[in-house]
Amino acid sequence: MKALIKKYIGLSLALLFFAGSSRAANPVIVKKLTFDQAREITWQNSHVLKQVNYLQLQKDQERRAAKGLYYPTVGIIASAVLMSDPIHLDLTPVKDAISPLYKTLGTYGKFGGVPGLSDDVATQLLRQKMLAGLSEIEGENWDQVIQERAFGVVAATVQWPVYVGGKIRAANKAASINQKEVLEISRQKQGELMSELVERYYGLCLARQVVTVRQEVFNGLRQHLDDATKLEKEGMISNADVLHAKVYHAQANRELSKALQQTDIIAQALNGTMAYGDSIDIEPISSLFYLDSIEPEATFLSLSMTNPLLNQIESKKQLSVQAYKAGRADFFPAVAVQGTYDIVNKDLSSYVPDWEVGIGLKWTLFDGVSRFAKVKAASLKTSEAEEYGLKAQTDIGSMINKLYHELTMYHDQLVELGTARQFAEEYLRARETEFHQEMSNSTQVIDARLALAQIKTERLQAMYNYDLTLAKLLEYAGVPGDFTSYSMRINAKTESYQ
Repeated sequence: MKALIKKYIGLSLALLFFAGSSRAANPVIVKKLTFDQAREITWQNSHVLKQVNYLQLQKDQERRAAKGLYYPTVGIIASAVLMSDPIHLDLTPVKDAISPLYKTLGTYGKFGGVPGLSDDVATQLLRQKMLAGLSEIEGENWDQVIQERAFGVVAATVQWPVYVGGKIRAANKAASINQKEVLEISRQKQGELMSELVERYYGLCLARQVVTVRQEVFNGLRQHLDDATKLEKEGMISNADVLHAKVYHAQANRELSKALQQTDIIAQALNGTMAYGDSIDIEPISSLFYLDSIEPEATFLSLSMTNPLLNQIESKKQLSVQAYKAGRADFFPAVAVQGTYDIVNKDLSSYVPDWEVGIGLKWTLFDGVSRFAKVKAASLKTSEAEEYGLKAQTDIGSMINKLYHELTMYHDQLVELGTARQFAEEYLRARETEFHQEMSNSTQVIDARLALAQIKTERLQAMYNYDLTLAKLLEYAGVPGDFTSYSMRINAKTESYQ
């Protein structure tokens, strides 16, 4: 019989060895953490929260970009142009028109009335002037190139929109709304992460406590098997009682091994939530708890009005309003101040000015029905967001009602299981005493021990369900961070088996 017991103990140790063999190659660091400490580590390491942080930085930059729309755009442009022909300015017709006049006046003209000069002298002098002018006219090139065939320009440009129908203002408001929406996304992700952490941290608490209960059952049945073996040798009980004890002893060993494996699985899941390495084992310090009383349901319904999901829907509604305003701005003209300054050029016509400043207007009067459709679509988007918000508000209220009643149900179960545990403990003591006094058989003792273990396990499970439901309730109420304060309340009741 002792050999059989050693066999069972050896099997348990082997299962424990193989369960941890995957990490045996690397040293394992055990860290004892309270729930608050686990939460802080999760907040620092979480890839989800880091992703949201990058999204926040992205929206911040988009907000800065939207502000930049209020300012002028200054830049430099460079162009090199090659034309098919140079640009000419041909004034030969002007030459042909004035040359006969100069020639006639220089040859036949008669002039007088010049002070200090006689008419003959004045006529001679002015004819000479006319003929000299004619010579200059004949000598000039009246067909000039005012722009070479190839030229290049480097110029500074400025453009400043002064009125675009409200588009810039709408873009800035939309960017600001997007910033606020990311804050609500962050709150939502934190709430989901809090519920996940509660599920896995307290799930590990539950698993470890179940292992303790299963170990207690295993030890109790092992002791009972030893007692039954001794009593059989003394002829006080039958072999059937011993065989019955062996069967349930083996079953207790299997349940213990299963609980150990389940603990390892949950521990790995908790490491994943906390983004910890495989070489670290988390040992939870905080205990499962429950409260005799909490705030009425109406309190949580009131808090849920600030639920991050509802705030995100409100942001979507506001964005649709800004989209409507931006679409409506397309019906108005766009006015902008613009100018250029010639920095440097190559073979550019000297007739082109060094700088120019002006104001421009663009007004689309007809484009089919595109603008009307866009504005109508934005208006319908606003109505859609309103309906979605009403539906979400109803769903959140229903979920809070469901979770609150489940919380009450788990509390009632814990109270009932507390009474049942006292009866089961007393019943086990009575059966063990009767067994040693030959007043009860092995089956009755085993049944009593298993009944106590079941009640303890159900009580732990109910307490875990209470904690997880409370976390979910606070998440839907929009205050997931309050979970820790609930666990630290004076009326918080904990339970653990050592």
